[in-house]
Amino acid sequence: MEDAQLPSGLLEICVLVGPPVDEIREIDKVAQKGLRSFQVLEPEIASVFVPPFVSKEEAQSSSAGQSSYQRVARRRSFRKKKERPKVESGSDNNLDHRETTTEEISVPKDIDLIGLPQLCFPGGLQVTLEPKEEHFHFLIFTDVLGNRTYGVVAHFFRTIQDALGMSNGQAYWDSSMSSNKTYEAYVPFAICVISRYPYYNSLKDSLSCLLVQLKSSRNISLDERIKEYAAKLSLIPCPPPGPLHLVFSMKPLQIVFPSREDLESPIIDLDLHLPFLCFSPKQVLQIIAYILTEQRIVFFSSDFALLTLIAECFMVFLHPIKWQHTFVPILSQHMLDFIMAPTSFLMGCHLDHYKEVCKVGEDLMLIDIDNGNISFSGNGIDYEDCDVPDIPVLAAEAFICSTENLQLHYDLEQSHRSTALDIGEQRLRRRMWQQNLNNEIQEIALQLIVDIFRDVKVHLNYDHRVFNSGEFLKTRSPGDQAFYRKVLDTYMFNSFLKARLNKKMDDYTRMELSTSSDIDRRSTMPFENPRRRATEKLKRFRPEHMFSKKLVISLPNLQTIKMTDVPAGPMSLRRPQQENGYNVTGKVVYTFRLPEVAFPLSARCVQTYYTEFTNCLSKEISALPPENSSLLARYYYLRGLVGLMHGKPHSALSDFQKLYKTDLRIFPMDLVRKVILSLPAAERQKADCRPELKRLIGQVLDKERELPRADDRVKKFELPKTHLHLEDFVRRIQESGIVRDTDTIHRLFDALTVGYQKQIDPDNFRDFYNCWKETEAEAEEVNLPSGVTENLDQNEFVYKLSSSVKTNLGVGKIAMTQKRLFLLLEGRQSYEEIAIFRNIEDVKISTSAFLLLRIQTLRIKASTRKDVFEANLKSECELWQMMIKEMWAGRNMADSHKDPQYIQEALTNVLLMNAVVGALQTTKSIYAASKLSYFDKMRNEVSTIPMTTAETLKHRINPCAGEIVPQSVDVLLYTPGQLDASLRDDCPKLWCAIGEGKVVVFNASTWSIQQHCLKVGNAKLRCMVGVEQSQVWIGSSDSMIYIINTHSMSCNKQLNDHHGELVDIVMDSSDKQKRFAYSCSADGRVIVWDVSTLKIQHKFQLQHQDIISMKMYKDLLLYCTKDSVFVTNKRRDFCIKLEITENLRKISGAFYSTQLFPEKSQLWVSCKGGNEICVFDMRDFSRPPYKILLQDCTLITCMLKVKQQIWVGSKGISQGKSKGKIYVIDAEKKTVEKELVAHMDIVKSLCSAEDRYVLSGSGDQDGKVAIWKVE
Repeated sequence: MEDAQLPSGLLEICVLVGPPVDEIREIDKVAQKGLRSFQVLEPEIASVFVPPFVSKEEAQSSSAGQSSYQRVARRRSFRKKKERPKVESGSDNNLDHRETTTEEISVPKDIDLIGLPQLCFPGGLQVTLEPKEEHFHFLIFTDVLGNRTYGVVAHFFRTIQDALGMSNGQAYWDSSMSSNKTYEAYVPFAICVISRYPYYNSLKDSLSCLLVQLKSSRNISLDERIKEYAAKLSLIPCPPPGPLHLVFSMKPLQIVFPSREDLESPIIDLDLHLPFLCFSPKQVLQIIAYILTEQRIVFFSSDFALLTLIAECFMVFLHPIKWQHTFVPILSQHMLDFIMAPTSFLMGCHLDHYKEVCKVGEDLMLIDIDNGNISFSGNGIDYEDCDVPDIPVLAAEAFICSTENLQLHYDLEQSHRSTALDIGEQRLRRRMWQQNLNNEIQEIALQLIVDIFRDVKVHLNYDHRVFNSGEFLKTRSPGDQAFYRKVLDTYMFNSFLKARLNKKMDDYTRMELSTSSDIDRRSTMPFENPRRRATEKLKRFRPEHMFSKKLVISLPNLQTIKMTDVPAGPMSLRRPQQENGYNVTGKVVYTFRLPEVAFPLSARCVQTYYTEFTNCLSKEISALPPENSSLLARYYYLRGLVGLMHGKPHSALSDFQKLYKTDLRIFPMDLVRKVILSLPAAERQKADCRPELKRLIGQVLDKERELPRADDRVKKFELPKTHLHLEDFVRRIQESGIVRDTDTIHRLFDALTVGYQKQIDPDNFRDFYNCWKETEAEAEEVNLPSGVTENLDQNEFVYKLSSSVKTNLGVGKIAMTQKRLFLLLEGRQSYEEIAIFRNIEDVKISTSAFLLLRIQTLRIKASTRKDVFEANLKSECELWQMMIKEMWAGRNMADSHKDPQYIQEALTNVLLMNAVVGALQTTKSIYAASKLSYFDKMRNEVSTIPMTTAETLKHRINPCAGEIVPQSVDVLLYTPGQLDASLRDDCPKLWCAIGEGKVVVFNASTWSIQQHCLKVGNAKLRCMVGVEQSQVWIGSSDSMIYIINTHSMSCNKQLNDHHGELVDIVMDSSDKQKRFAYSCSADGRVIVWDVSTLKIQHKFQLQHQDIISMKMYKDLLLYCTKDSVFVTNKRRDFCIKLEITENLRKISGAFYSTQLFPEKSQLWVSCKGGNEICVFDMRDFSRPPYKILLQDCTLITCMLKVKQQIWVGSKGISQGKSKGKIYVIDAEKKTVEKELVAHMDIVKSLCSAEDRYVLSGSGDQDGKVAIWKVE
């Protein structure tokens, strides 16, 4: 396969750059004459070193019988001049004659060697009279696709004699040189190492070692020594993401190559505190503002190294936002015309060119690193006076406050410690200090980005990929709006929006989620910062803030359930050994020492190196406990890379396959796909002969075919310009963020089209939208007296305020919250409560005569007031009556159904009514608004909940909140709260599997959503089970078992050994030393897993197909198919089919669900399409079953044993309608104790919470979970 791009080492190419030999000779002649003025020379490439350093023929002969999977990248030819002495026969005095030959070298296609010499000497190549110290600088190259490569350049000096003596690295004696030198000149050379990875410090350290070696080994040619060095780098793989760093011996130092945090994070191998040593925190913020607003930026310094390092630090500060424009941190003196580019860019050049750039450049942000100055080009305007707006104030204040606590000076922090006598220990101390500081700075910078853009998600419509920028800007404080206006139009922000709309779980998202509770807590402080007020008020119109936590009725506090007993002290924390790990800010970091490379380099040496590398990794893997799966995954990943470099693709794929069971997050999908596609036919056939590789290949290629094309659209919300039919209207309303529920939008469409054709005029839509926004604005402007706010709930807001009216309590304005009505009295800082919606008994309109007029009066009767409240609302009277009745009905529905979401829905209807009346302003506007009176009409149509249901039902929650349509709740799992090894108090959780591959997690102590949508595959989920304290295993219809880490709430592992859809997973706790899990798929495959290692302990294939369930009974496993029940022991030493066929025929149906009652040795079975439960005696299946008839039941779906009861989920008839029903059966009496009806659709799932509560999930017409009390 062309350009397979299989992994290589860290090195892309190594180049030696220096002056042309002819010019060196000219300088030598000038020096002999005693002249001390030398012109600036043009550098050229002297030598090129490109891997692989073993010839293709040698590699093939050395690896006979193996496939050569050396990385073959796209390459092009480069012609290098080589000069050799020309020896003519018969003459001994013509050695000064030389011939020039050319040699073609294959170099990576994306490396530009033509411009490289200028960048290696950006200030020009100057011969000096005195030797100078070696120095470094760093380069960044960007191709047309935005991919970057990185260069580290080391400058060193040689005398003219040495320079002439190492022409092209070939040592020879030049007879033209005089032996009586009276004058010495020094010529600079540069070694440039180019890598795909930004290892600035590590490559600098390795080049420093090389320069030492060049000084101490003059008997070896320069080219040979550099080639040795380059060959070493080419054999070092990039460390896998995570806590494993690689250590390589580059004498006299041990070079550490740090890994990135995860696949999305950048490699950090530079000192992030450098900008804070050069600029004040305020200036750092100003530079970040320049970058976020995509200005034309030029850095200046007299040290070329600082240009790249400082620029790269700012790129890291912005993570995960990425600079999208030209990025050239170093411009050579021949490239200064680049700053004339009209587009955004970030460049850097020497401080000597500062005045020149000021003159020729316009609208440039000039940043002087050496002096810590920032200015604006053209007329010397200071940065404080330029028109680039500042970072938002609150975010800037938090950033400055955090940076003030940074300890930026190593010597100050280490002053109390003893002196390190070993250079290795000294370097380790410094590295640990730097990594700790880098972590702190990264966290502060990420917090800044989160603070700037936290509220963006509030204005995103994920389903239609719309960002309502106009409404977002309105929520910003006036002083911050100029900044956001500029940022919102940038390419960087557009890319950031794409990631948010794709729900990318990156560092930004994790930080935002982890700090959201802190922000909410800060927003409720007594002295709230007014700059946040607009944002907090906006939240009241978000569905999740439309009801108070105090509205929850009879909320069962599951946290009172006894937690799992754990030792009082901490458990084993598996601290790393001193020799291979250390702690960095609470994170354990491990190191792996790479084997030595033998020289001279040959194919046999390379093969030996890879073999030793693999053996070392295998040794570490065998020594690790299975609990340390994170480190195991890194070793497997690294061994897979080495296997590819070694030419062993089958071993590599096998190692990558093990990542499914250790840490799936680092699985290199693209690399594995390329390896598979590049396999020759014979190798592919061999791979297919190995079951695990065949399965891996199938999964990777199937996933490639199934992978949908990424949607990169980001639309800005715009009002329509043409007439809208129903489908277009639904989409527009959802894009606007007003309502998401389709049924509500349909009612709104009917309201807005009363008296018109069934289409919405764009003017009417605009009027409605403006009225909605005006209602929001009016609510935001309400400033309640402190005496009022003290008596409101925490999340209770005013949503509607009447005009000033006369009432029997005085003159004032009627205010409506989601909980109550109250009157704000004019001229006084007080209020009178009218009624809480729950206590209203009647709302009506009466008329009274006043002179010749009939005035309408709204009358509200409440159980808590003796007198009737009366208000002369005039033209608003009918609207207020309708709104109050809707809220009253919604409150009653919420109380009777124990579902506070009804309050939210009723409030949405009320706000829509108000907007419809304001938009239409016709005689039919009240009638039109009445189309939205949903709960008031339901109150008359729907009868009350049965008494038994009302007494047993405790609460209802909606896992489908935020979805456009409800989805079926297919599986439920409750996990109790517990203390883990780190003494972290985990709350109890309810896991809800909805739709296709979605899991919603609730905090079971508050019933708030803890994880909105955890995605595990794209198929329906069939079963869930809690494993140990930190895992939940989920069986899917796609044959996978997904393992969720309950602490990180992420799916890092998968078990892919099943071939059919999973039907059940059961835990075996009989062995106290080891725990085993049994999983069964519909095709009869049973696998026994060691929970700690995830290794297959045993597996067997049943002869029966269409398995619908598997249960464990003592030491036996019971399996149900549609027409039989059979039993095996745990290892399938025998298989017995139970004799119930005749009984089944009498039942007249096929098995649908089963439930064990082990205490009574009973098997409870329901049949498809029936309304009977059959109870079999497991000691004698030949006996006829006991039948329990379920009245008004049409379909039984699930059963659950709770104490001495069997709860049966079904679909049945209630009050003449088909609904979800739950039958509670006394297992002793075998009679139905209760019939519970709280779901509008079939009951799909049941689970128990410590036998105190039962939770039931319903079908996609309802999509809710009911919580029942067990008696």
